[in-house]
Amino acid sequence: MGNPNVGKSAIFSRMTGAKVIVSNYPGSTVEVMQGTLKTGHENSMIIDAPGTYNLTPTCRAEEVSVQMLHEGDMVINVVDSTNLERNLYLTLQLLEKDKPVMVALNMWDETKHLGISIHIKRLEEMLGVPVVPVCGLTGEGIRDLILRLPETKTVKNSHYSENQKWERIGQIVSSVQTLSHHHHTLLERLEDLSIRPFTGIGIAACVIFSVFLSIRMIGENLIHYIFDPLFSMFYTPVMIKLSTYLSHSPFLHRILIGDLIEGHIDYCQSFGLLTTGFYVPVAMVLPYLFSFYLILGLLEDFGYLPRFAVLTDNLMHHFGLHGYAVIPMMLCLGCKVAGVLAIRILEERREKFIAATLMSIAIPCMAQNAMIIGILGQRGMENVLIVFATLFTILIIKGLILNKFVAGISPEILIEIPAYRIPQLKSVIKKLWMRLYSFLREALPLVFLGVLLVNLLHALKIIRYLADLFGPLLTGLWGIPKEAMSALLVGFLRKDVAVGMLAPLNLTTKQLIISSTILAVYFPCIATFVVLIRELGIKDMLKSVLLMVATSLSVGILLNIIL
Repeated sequence: MGNPNVGKSAIFSRMTGAKVIVSNYPGSTVEVMQGTLKTGHENSMIIDAPGTYNLTPTCRAEEVSVQMLHEGDMVINVVDSTNLERNLYLTLQLLEKDKPVMVALNMWDETKHLGISIHIKRLEEMLGVPVVPVCGLTGEGIRDLILRLPETKTVKNSHYSENQKWERIGQIVSSVQTLSHHHHTLLERLEDLSIRPFTGIGIAACVIFSVFLSIRMIGENLIHYIFDPLFSMFYTPVMIKLSTYLSHSPFLHRILIGDLIEGHIDYCQSFGLLTTGFYVPVAMVLPYLFSFYLILGLLEDFGYLPRFAVLTDNLMHHFGLHGYAVIPMMLCLGCKVAGVLAIRILEERREKFIAATLMSIAIPCMAQNAMIIGILGQRGMENVLIVFATLFTILIIKGLILNKFVAGISPEILIEIPAYRIPQLKSVIKKLWMRLYSFLREALPLVFLGVLLVNLLHALKIIRYLADLFGPLLTGLWGIPKEAMSALLVGFLRKDVAVGMLAPLNLTTKQLIISSTILAVYFPCIATFVVLIRELGIKDMLKSVLLMVATSLSVGILLNIIL
C-alpha cells in the first residue's frame, strides 16, 4: 500500500516477476494485480493495492484499497523517500491497524540527486517497524526487502489524534532528514514548463503529435514487415486448403472463410470468421496497440501523463469528466476496443457512460482515420478537414449536452504529480506485455463473436433486407445512393473497410463527405459494441446506442442541407 505515484507497481513487479494476474476487485471495476513471491519453500501472494493518501476513502479505488487492508496478513507500505512528510500520514494510520507493517523507502536514488539525506536506523526506531531503502526501477534494495519480511511486526499503542499525527510527522522528519543545497536539473526545469498553462499546452501539442507519428510509423512497419509476411507464408496456405475443402458447403464456407475476391482470400474484404475475423484483431489492431501501449508506458513511467491530465482537467469538466478521461480518448484514437476497456480508470458510472458515448460517436480509430484521409484526400484536403471539423464539433456539443442531462456527479481530479524519471526498459516491456495479454484474452473472443454474428446476418440475407428497407428513407434524408447502405451496414463489422467500399461507388464529393462522417458517428464496430455491453451493461449501452442513432440521423441531414 502507498500513496498514488510512489512506485508501488514497480516494487510489486520486482517482487513477483512475470507471472501476474490482473482482475477486477469483487463488486467493482477497479483493477488489482496479484502475483506470487517464492521465499524458500513457501509461496506468498502479493497484491498491489490501489493508491490512497489515507484510510478515509474519497473514491472507489481508495475504498477498495481500504477493504483489501482488512483482508491482508501484512502490509508493505511504499513511501516516496523524496516526500516523507506527505507519505508518513498513511504510514501512521497503517501502524494503528494492528497489522504487521514494513516500510519500503522507494526512489532512494532520487534522494541523492535532490540533496536529501535520511537516517534509516533512526527512522526505524521512531516508527517501530523495519525500514528498507529501495529503488523499484533499478531493483536496488529489493533483495534486502524480501529478506527482512520476517522482521515485519505490529506496533502496539500507536494511536494519535489528527493534530498529534501531524506533530509526530514533523518530529520524525526533523529528526531523520537533512537537506543540502541542490541545483535544478534539466528534467526539473522541464517539469515546471510542462505544468504551466502557457508552455504546457505547447509541450502537450508537441507530445501528442510525436506520439501519433510514432504509433503510426511503428504500427505500419509491424504490419508491413512482420504480420503480413507471416500471414502470407504460413496462414494463407492453410485457409486456401480449408476453402477448397469447404467448397461443397457454401453456408459453412461463407461463415468460416467468407467471400473469395477474384478467386482469392482477401483478409480485409472476405469477412470470414477465420479470415477477416482473425486477421483484423491480430494483424491490424494488435500492431497499433503494441505501438500505442509502448508509447503510453514510456509516458507513464516518465511521469508526463498526470501533467497532461491536469492540463486538460478544466476542459474535460465541461463534458462531465475529469482530466484522466483524456487517456481512454487517446487510446480510442488507436483502437476503440482499447479505449472503451480503459474507461475502467474512471470512478463513477456517469463518467464511464459519457466517456464511452463520446468516444463511440466522435473519435474514429486510427485505421478509419487513415481510410478517410486516403479516399477524401484525393478530392482535396479541405474535404478531410470538413469531416474532422464536424466530428470535433459533435464531440464538443454532445459533451456539453451529456454533462447537463446525465444524472449524477463527476469527481474532482486528485492526483499526485510525480517527478520526471527516465523509464526503465524492463518495466516498460513488462507493462506492455500485461496490457497486450489482457487485450488478447478479453477482446479477441469478442471480435470472433461479433464477426460470427455479422456473418450469420449476411448469410441469411438479413443485412441485404435491412439495406433495402432503410435505403430509400435514408437516401432521401442524407442524399446518398441506396448502394452506399451496404457499406454503412458493413461498417458495423469494420469501419475502415466500409469507408474503402465507398470508393468504387462514384459518389460525389458531398456524398463521400456525408457517408464518411456518418460511418464515423453511428454504431462502433462490433468488437467495440460487445465491449460496450460488458463495460456499461445492457441498459446504459442501449441508451448510448440511441444517442448514436439520433446523432447520425441529425448530422447526416444537416450536412445534406449545408453542403
